[in-house]
Amino acid sequence: MTALNALNLLRPGSVDEAIAALLAHPGGWLLGGGTDLLVNMRRGVTQPETLIDTTGIAEIKQLVADGSGLTIGAGVTLASLAADGLVAARYPALSEAARAVAGPGHRKLGTVGGNLCLDTRCIYYNQSEWWRRANSYCLKNRGEICHVAPKGNRCHAAFSGDLAPALLVLGAEVEIAGPDGRRRIPLGELYVEDGRAHLALRPGEVVVTVRLPADPLASRYVKVRQRGAIDYPLAGVAVALARSGSRLAQLRIALTGTNSRPFLLAETAAFAQRSLDDALLREIDRLVQKQVQPMRTTLMPANYRRVVAAALASRITAELFASLAPA
Repeated sequence: MTALNALNLLRPGSVDEAIAALLAHPGGWLLGGGTDLLVNMRRGVTQPETLIDTTGIAEIKQLVADGSGLTIGAGVTLASLAADGLVAARYPALSEAARAVAGPGHRKLGTVGGNLCLDTRCIYYNQSEWWRRANSYCLKNRGEICHVAPKGNRCHAAFSGDLAPALLVLGAEVEIAGPDGRRRIPLGELYVEDGRAHLALRPGEVVVTVRLPADPLASRYVKVRQRGAIDYPLAGVAVALARSGSRLAQLRIALTGTNSRPFLLAETAAFAQRSLDDALLREIDRLVQKQVQPMRTTLMPANYRRVVAAALASRITAELFASLAPA
């Protein structure tokens, strides 16, 4: 582990103060639970001169349900989200995703905003300073070549947050605050397919809240990882659907761990009003394999992650469909 540099620690008391701090310190990083950031700092992956501690901002710690839906502050801890009865009953995929993150100690500190804005990961990036120096720095960190795809011109580090796919299938929007005021966008628009710069945040902007509709579809989230606890997903799949008799009424599938961004599977609208039979499940399998882009960013082979993502998607869809009484 690398010794930490001297740090300037700021503790804003409001979202506006946090924005001002980011603008005054362009190289500063927001700090929530720090479960990922501090590890990367100790490895020398990143060494910000300023940390902006958001734990004193009351506005982002609220978890509020009303008639129009659920509002989740970016500072709500994963443990609080996982323990909330309303979330478990109404948004089960989100509850399952929160419970799947790392270990209990991580969830007590880690936040919703931190998980949504998690840095992308790669075996050539998430290493100690001496290892990266000895193996030539990568495109994401001081190097000129992506060791995963050396003939390409972009970083393929994978996004591995668990909450994003669950929120995507549930129709989440995020509220973002910045120097120009506040804006609300669909969660999917927060992400870009670029391992070096996967967040579409402008300078000085912060994620404030996540908003979910009051009438969500039935949902589930499952992930595969190398160990049964702590590890990031090699592939994580969220499914939300509605059933109409023996047919699908709606189907949404989202994935994490395979691409540089979490994403909703395209073209699932074509499955509406079709019977959920083996032929349709095979089509779902093929569609996932076509759209995921796993690379050699983990110790597990890329093709395994592709196949397991597809298998999870079809399996969860079948199980969730079967669990709903015909309407």
